[in-house]
Amino acid sequence: MAFPKIRAVRAFVVRGGGADYHDQGGGHWIDDHIATPMARYPEYRQSRQSFGINVLGTLVVEIEAENGVTGFAVTTGGEPACYIVEKHLARFLEGRDPSQVEKIWDQMYFSTQYYGRKGLVINAISGVDLALWDLLGKLRDEPVHQLLGGAVRDELVFYATGARPDLARQMGFIGGKMPLHHGPAEGEEGLKKALAEIAVMRERVGPDFWLMLDCWMALDLNYATRLATLAWEQSGLKWIEEALSPDDYWGYRDLKKAVPPGMLVTTGEHDATRWGFRMLLEMDCCDIIQPDVGWCGGVTELIKIANLAESHGKLMVPHGSSVYSYHFVITRHNSPFAEFLMMAPQADKVVPMFAPQLLGEPVPENGRIKLSALDRPGFGVELNREVKLHRPYPR
Repeated sequence: MAFPKIRAVRAFVVRGGGADYHDQGGGHWIDDHIATPMARYPEYRQSRQSFGINVLGTLVVEIEAENGVTGFAVTTGGEPACYIVEKHLARFLEGRDPSQVEKIWDQMYFSTQYYGRKGLVINAISGVDLALWDLLGKLRDEPVHQLLGGAVRDELVFYATGARPDLARQMGFIGGKMPLHHGPAEGEEGLKKALAEIAVMRERVGPDFWLMLDCWMALDLNYATRLATLAWEQSGLKWIEEALSPDDYWGYRDLKKAVPPGMLVTTGEHDATRWGFRMLLEMDCCDIIQPDVGWCGGVTELIKIANLAESHGKLMVPHGSSVYSYHFVITRHNSPFAEFLMMAPQADKVVPMFAPQLLGEPVPENGRIKLSALDRPGFGVELNREVKLHRPYPR
């Protein structure tokens, strides 16, 4: 099948929620005294926005074919990522056949390797790659999950991430992951508060509901080991997530050995590419890897990461990234469930994860999304043209 060539690549910044889900207004649970590596400085302890977690904003990438069909995607990266997309990456797409996803990814990655490999550059590459898959699906009139080989189940089941696992249980989710509010910077008193919060939530959700803890890279090995052990013994915590710096593979290896048998160690949200996840897997650092498809290299790279995980007998449950992860998870046996981020300010209702940027974004009903909700071409969503799009580097 001959495809029209790519005519143009465009990159925009959008502010206010959406893919940069930390870019929220006041009073949101996601910015309420959550433990972080910056909590060692008291002035940055109450709010993650205080140290700049939301400075970048959302990156929107559009890829237009010669016949006018346009694919798009959203991720984080903002204006700096726009510069990378427009000034560096676009040359590997414009005038090309959009089906050359492997060649395009390879050229984007290795041409930026000297200043990239992780972080902002990989976010930009991920955004371009996701937009390319969206374009391919629209050109073929097929959903992305069909391009990936087809679904292996009829529905997705979800756990919920947010401040209220007790409400998530009532909404039909299979589990709830709560944020850690008190880390090493608050000493023994903070540890006691953290354990008490977990215990209260366990009492609310009952003994059988999955209860997990997101530590957002805030801990050291000793603190993480103590917290995990006590939370397991006192409250039956299912897993401890992203406890350490994403570069501390040795720490994760030792943490996995140290936690009680039966408890899971999960990480990978802030890692990238097959090489980062190869370290996690070969060093046996965790039980579940959690790449974010908008930050790890896009769908093209996530395929390789998933295959690595499966070959090591590990589950891969991507970090919540709306339709961009849904279309992948539903095609993989080693991704048996998915994450849903509760983006209502009080985590008390289900709202579209990347609102207001996406139109037609499916949300779980009773903790599930049917395959039929993912059967529109591409990723099945459209860009909300009512949000303010700013293109800082037009060509």
